Amino acid sequence: MAKFSEFVADFFYAACYKPTKQKTGQQMTTKPKIEDALRAAIISQPDVILDDKDVMSALVTANEKAMGANIIDMRGIAMERLEARLDRLEDTHRSVIAAAYENLAGTNQIHRAILRMLDPTGFEDFLRDLGGEVAEILRVDLVRLVLETDHADEVPDLDQLGDILSLSEPGFIAGYLSQGRTGSTRQVTLRQIQGDPGGLYGDKDGYIRSEACLKLDFGPGRLPGMLVLGAEDPHMFGPQQGTDLLLFFAGVFERIMRRWLS
Repeated sequence: MAKFSEFVADFFYAACYKPTKQKTGQQMTTKPKIEDALRAAIISQPDVILDDKDVMSALVTANEKAMGANIIDMRGIAMERLEARLDRLEDTHRSVIAAAYENLAGTNQIHRAILRMLDPTGFEDFLRDLGGEVAEILRVDLVRLVLETDHADEVPDLDQLGDILSLSEPGFIAGYLSQGRTGSTRQVTLRQIQGDPGGLYGDKDGYIRSEACLKLDFGPGRLPGMLVLGAEDPHMFGPQQGTDLLLFFAGVFERIMRRWLS
């Protein structure tokens, strides 16, 4: 450490000191431009210099100038490349940490919503919670539960639950998810929307800009269902986002609904 301290001190002298001539007949002397206290502080704590990126960069630049324009400092070039690589690694590290925190927050959010869905003891309370506290926990502006049935006319009056529960003819869900496209539909569909193509949003038609559609399987012999999460933020849901947490949420929701339907 002592040798390194002397090296740092000498480096400072080379970068910051200039020889000054005294009067004629006297020998040339070197007069320091920094105080002895500062020099002593640098020697006593060289790590401070090493840890300061700007100071080290200034020292290297001063050393390159002192060597002249005809000398190529390969060490300096290598240092610049290593610094650029380190900066990229630090940016990647920050991105990974941010993604991990975001994923953890999303997991906690889904868990809280599931726990709230398990609380109600009646089906009507369960549906009201979907449009209330569950929607607030998930930070969405609208929740719709779509159930296909052959006997929509025989279902009792649903005016009190019309803003949450929607009954439709068989085949409606497949058509809504595919939007006229051929091929199989995914269990979770994330997309941006304009308007209300399926007539699900009622008085919020025109406000919902993105949606998550969770296709539900209620078991053999039963028609499918769909849980729609709508958001006014057009970037809330998009096809580039992951669906693992929503797949888990849909699986739990299916099991809860099977309990009510039985």
